[in-house]
Amino acid sequence: MDIRMPHLDGLEAAQRVLRLLPHCRVLMLTTFDLDRYVYAALAAGASGFLLKDVTAAHLAAAVRLVNTGDALLAPSITRRLVERYATARDAEEAGPAHRLTTSAAPRTLAVHRDLAPLTPREVEVLTLMGRGLSNTELAGALTLSEATVKTHVARIFAKLALRDRAQAVVLAYETGLVAPGGSAG
Repeated sequence: MDIRMPHLDGLEAAQRVLRLLPHCRVLMLTTFDLDRYVYAALAAGASGFLLKDVTAAHLAAAVRLVNTGDALLAPSITRRLVERYATARDAEEAGPAHRLTTSAAPRTLAVHRDLAPLTPREVEVLTLMGRGLSNTELAGALTLSEATVKTHVARIFAKLALRDRAQAVVLAYETGLVAPGGSAG
């Protein structure tokens, strides 16, 4: 779906489609590389956001990926959103009189509180998902079968009421499991 369409913009169209068909997946495809559109698309329930400069093969792969329940953002958009989100979050947490220290303790408490329903292995899977690893890459990194990885991912989604990988990635950053640059918090 495009962001700008005649008579009804893609954001409103996505909201209407997802209200009627909640299990449907929406992939936004646009020339507008603006953060406000990305945020609005994700808020509307889109599972993916790509720019129209993608190749036909990449677009086809993205449609298949989103159809499986995964989420996808153009790499340039992902980097930009993560950097901005992390900067804004750190400023908010620091408050006017304090700056965050490099200590892992405050982040560890947030991780345990927000991710309490997860097993240690599920936290590990979520961390790697937050770093952008696919199920195949997760299986290789953790020396597990892809079926086992899919089970862990499904349990993470169920326990944390997540719709897709996009929400999982955001949560991984929000809880401090992953920090900009790919380091664990």
